[in-house]
Amino acid sequence: MKAVCWQGTNNVQVETVPDPKILNPRDAIVKITTTAICGSDLHLYNGFNPTMQKGDILGHEFMGEVVELGSAVKNVKIGDRVVVPFTISCGSCFFCNRDLWSLCDNSNPNAWMVEKVMGHSPSGLFGYSHMTGGYAGGQAEYARVPFADVGLFKIPDGLTDEQVVFLTDIFPTGYMAAENCDIQPGDTVAIWGCGPVGQFAIRSAFMLGADRVIAIDRVPERLQMAKDGGAEILNYEEIEVGDALKEMTGGRGPDSVMDAVGMEAHGMGLEGFYDKAMQAVKLETDRPNVLRQAIVACRKGGTVSVPGVYTGFVDKMPMGAFMNKGLTMKTGQTHVHRYLQPLVDRVQKGEIDPSFVITHSLPLEQAPHGYEIFKHKKDNCIKIVLKPGQAA
Repeated sequence: MKAVCWQGTNNVQVETVPDPKILNPRDAIVKITTTAICGSDLHLYNGFNPTMQKGDILGHEFMGEVVELGSAVKNVKIGDRVVVPFTISCGSCFFCNRDLWSLCDNSNPNAWMVEKVMGHSPSGLFGYSHMTGGYAGGQAEYARVPFADVGLFKIPDGLTDEQVVFLTDIFPTGYMAAENCDIQPGDTVAIWGCGPVGQFAIRSAFMLGADRVIAIDRVPERLQMAKDGGAEILNYEEIEVGDALKEMTGGRGPDSVMDAVGMEAHGMGLEGFYDKAMQAVKLETDRPNVLRQAIVACRKGGTVSVPGVYTGFVDKMPMGAFMNKGLTMKTGQTHVHRYLQPLVDRVQKGEIDPSFVITHSLPLEQAPHGYEIFKHKKDNCIKIVLKPGQAA
């Protein structure tokens, strides 16, 4: 089969690799009809994860048709259209039983790697390095899905791939991030980052009752999409964000703030230079400029929600502001399984059409081009879906 394989920093190639096989009675094989390039994939593309190996198959947002089933999988049948959560969960451990699916104890065979750095391991993830299990990803023609009896979610009739493929990651990620804001009637939410997750977070915040959403970015097409979703917008290259947020909230600050950027935030001035220099000499693994801003900007007693991915260590965190303002922080990889049915219900009711975020649809063979334009924000690119089997 054809698959998108990591070959090194800024280098992915579409290669011919062996077809996946059933390895466990709880496995399934899915023929992929639609997959996507995620902002988290860019962390791998940019070389920020030390456990990537040449030839690793990328991708964790994918869906398709069930073509083979292990003997223990009874919840779906061959021919069903399914989406596949990016978090791999066993369904029966301490954490899965508490609806904390991305913290599954049994799905990461390389948990020891993460434990050395973080103390404990999250769940296994598709296509996201050997630190999270070394599972082959879904930017391919086929994928093996472990724990398929728990993970596969059958798509109701009448919905297109484009309406449901983002249930695998960015829609529930944006929704959980908004839910973590503990939004109350009349609240103002400030969101740093208007990439795909930020866009879903904006719309989710409104669905959960926010009165105002203020979206912060620098890319014109992203800011316009945020505005189209009802947000007030700030371009951080044109205005001092902290001062603007105080002015827009009568000096109090937003009720909750969200870092939808994560470890590769683009800082301005001396602070941005500091983070890049520290990262270059490996004294800091992640660039937390946005997280610092968000903590300082949030009103007293407010909530900081962090859906943006961090992988290691950060520096110069304003812990004095965090503690003395009595803030609460909520974060984590998304518990996708928790949100599948509620969010597909919202799609069916017409409350949201997740396809709004798609700007490019490419054949799988054009994935290297897709990574390039997504990374460099060329051609007004916000979100790319890839179509295995589509002619190049």
